Amino acid sequence: MNQDVWRARSAAHEHRVDELVGDHLARRDAGEKHPVFDFLFTYYSYRPAHLRRWHPGPGIVLSGEPPHAGWRGYRRTGDGVELDPVFVERRWPTVTWVRDLLAATASRPAFTGCFGLHEWAMVYRTRPGEVRHEDWPLRLGHEGTDAVVESHQVRCSHVDAFRFFTEDARPRNALQPTRDQQATLEQPGCLHANMDLYKWAYKLAPLVSSELITDAFELARDIRELDMRASPYDLSDLGYEPVRIETREGKAEYVAAQREFAARASGLRNRLIDVIDQIGELAAPPVSTSGSPS
Repeated sequence: MNQDVWRARSAAHEHRVDELVGDHLARRDAGEKHPVFDFLFTYYSYRPAHLRRWHPGPGIVLSGEPPHAGWRGYRRTGDGVELDPVFVERRWPTVTWVRDLLAATASRPAFTGCFGLHEWAMVYRTRPGEVRHEDWPLRLGHEGTDAVVESHQVRCSHVDAFRFFTEDARPRNALQPTRDQQATLEQPGCLHANMDLYKWAYKLAPLVSSELITDAFELARDIRELDMRASPYDLSDLGYEPVRIETREGKAEYVAAQREFAARASGLRNRLIDVIDQIGELAAPPVSTSGSPS
């Protein structure tokens, strides 16, 4: 890729990310919290500066003097700067773990009967001052929130959502997901599994393109809005109209949005799998090892 092309792609990417994270950075500098979007930079560990850094992805050689020459994961050859096969080999256990998880998730039908009750289970039988977003009231109060949990079957398959359930809520879940079961239980209708496509994309950086990582970030951002609109919190002062999953109409609204996100996520999941398969062509990897990614 000649210097003019990669410079243009890099600049376009930086501008895109600046538009996406500018409000967050302004709030951060002002010391302001946001119950919806802070999650994208606290639960997920990829900093805005990391998101802004442009990576071309596999199979691309950058001509001229790209800054990538001094970055981890790259090497200079006679043709230019490219991903380092030795780095690929070192990362191969993580790469294969992520691919196996993505493929297993894609192989299952989407379950759309959870209605976002994971957020309700995270505040079940708490007292004032114990909720995660203490600056925001519960729409139905504590007793009303507990009643919603008790009148539904909770069926959360996502281990990293389940681990935030209150102790009283955990036995009410139809599943008891653990890290070892992640590839067995994760399914493509789950909001959190689809938000996590962002995590799996950035964990593979710089082996995947920054455009793909940012596409996954945008999906996670959009899903997070639904996640919190369907939560027990009253966020109307921030302009978020609640999805009242305690009603029949609210359930239908939630499921319709969930299906749309599942369709978007399916395309991203397949793109990630395709890129991982390209990565595998860059080096002869060692024998795959089991275990979750580092």
